[in-house]
Amino acid sequence: MVNISYRTPKFFGVFLFLIFPVVVFFSPLLRRGSGGEALAQELPGKITIKSEDVSEYDTDLLSKEFHSGRRDALRKLMADSSVAVFFSSTIKNRANDVDYEFHQDPNFYYLTGLNEPEAVLIVFKNDIQIDGATGNEILFLQDRDTKTERWTGKLLGTDGAKEVLGFQFSFPSSTFPEFNLDSALKKVYSFKEEKQGVNDMQKQFYRKLSEKSITPDSYTMRDMTARLREIKTKEELLLMRKAINATCDGIKEAMKALEPGMGEFDVEAIVEYVFKSKGAEDVGYPSILGGGENSCILHYETNRKKLVSKDMLVCDVGAEYHGYTADVTRTIPTNGKFSAEQKAIYNIVLEAQIAGIAKCKHGEYFRAPHNAAMEVIQKKLLELGVIKTPSEVMKYFFHGTSHYLGLDVHDEGTYGKLQPNSVITVEPGIYVPAGSDCDPKWWNIGIRIEDDVLITETIPEVLSACVPKNIEEIEALMKKESLFNLLKK
Repeated sequence: MVNISYRTPKFFGVFLFLIFPVVVFFSPLLRRGSGGEALAQELPGKITIKSEDVSEYDTDLLSKEFHSGRRDALRKLMADSSVAVFFSSTIKNRANDVDYEFHQDPNFYYLTGLNEPEAVLIVFKNDIQIDGATGNEILFLQDRDTKTERWTGKLLGTDGAKEVLGFQFSFPSSTFPEFNLDSALKKVYSFKEEKQGVNDMQKQFYRKLSEKSITPDSYTMRDMTARLREIKTKEELLLMRKAINATCDGIKEAMKALEPGMGEFDVEAIVEYVFKSKGAEDVGYPSILGGGENSCILHYETNRKKLVSKDMLVCDVGAEYHGYTADVTRTIPTNGKFSAEQKAIYNIVLEAQIAGIAKCKHGEYFRAPHNAAMEVIQKKLLELGVIKTPSEVMKYFFHGTSHYLGLDVHDEGTYGKLQPNSVITVEPGIYVPAGSDCDPKWWNIGIRIEDDVLITETIPEVLSACVPKNIEEIEALMKKESLFNLLKK
């Protein structure tokens, strides 16, 4: 979701971005082969950033060299004489004068490191003349203003974009409509539809493209970003490990604290407290704490049920650390002890997951872990008598086993053969809701086990192995006292 709690004035008006079939006009500042004069604009209350003004509470953020390297990697995939245009996320209103907390578009963050709205990134394949100098990228972003910053805190501003993010050319977003670029550009890459919402700049941009019968190549754009983001760098993996470790710690604390009479919301509070205590800024997705009948709902997010002794609790959660999210699931008995029926279903899911992880190897097709897990579940449910024919397995295991993980919980990727340094989940499950066509003793047992797995050149590395998943280990941990139980007494 999104947002810092003020909205930038709608200063964009009519967006003068004129594109001919092979010629894009974008700014008098920017002319290929000629040195345009700089457009100087003094804004009321404008302030200049200095190095001492840049306050970094976190010292392990991705470096400007990382983001610059990702732009260079994108450029290598682009066609000659092309340009890629990325828009930041927009601010979204929650209700009345309260906005959602801002969350940057993952692709925009990946390429810039900027965590602010009302911004545009322009990446050129080839060098052009920008303000009398040679360059191949421009960042438009909100300028700093003392009045607004008293309400919401400091913005980075154009000087900060140069000093902190390493952009040679940055201009205020308010000047964006005044730019005309003469450049023989043969292709424009841009996402036609933005999941985070469309702002005035995007609307005008798409309208002008439409008026000139220019269709932005969003398909290739998505393919390029998927190819880049699928393979994680060392810097990214370091942040992902921190997100995953915080998630494992949260689940382990929940295992120790869980007891009958607690609400699903109590467990949610414990897990998310631990996330924040480990430095995570947020959750990567709404926490799923489904007990009893709710364990059979895949994306249950209400988390309001009072848990009783017989309930199994699906704990599907993920901390988000500096934009990167974990995604780990464990299913645990509310009373600390698996019943015979719960144990039977649980061990099937665990065996299926182990088979899926074994297929997480370089060169295997993306569906290989799912096929391996499905084969186990199908065979074992037949043996258990829960299903009578192989095709009935889809009643109880009806989702995919894996997805990519990174800046999105369902991250971008090619979904072809698995490649080293990509991270995927392996999460088989069995869900038997009440009223199912099987013995009622299996009803309301929903079990999912999910780990985050790093593909390597050799054997897969289970990044979330820091939280137990064997029955004996879970039951042993659940016997331990939790600080949260002591606080409630």
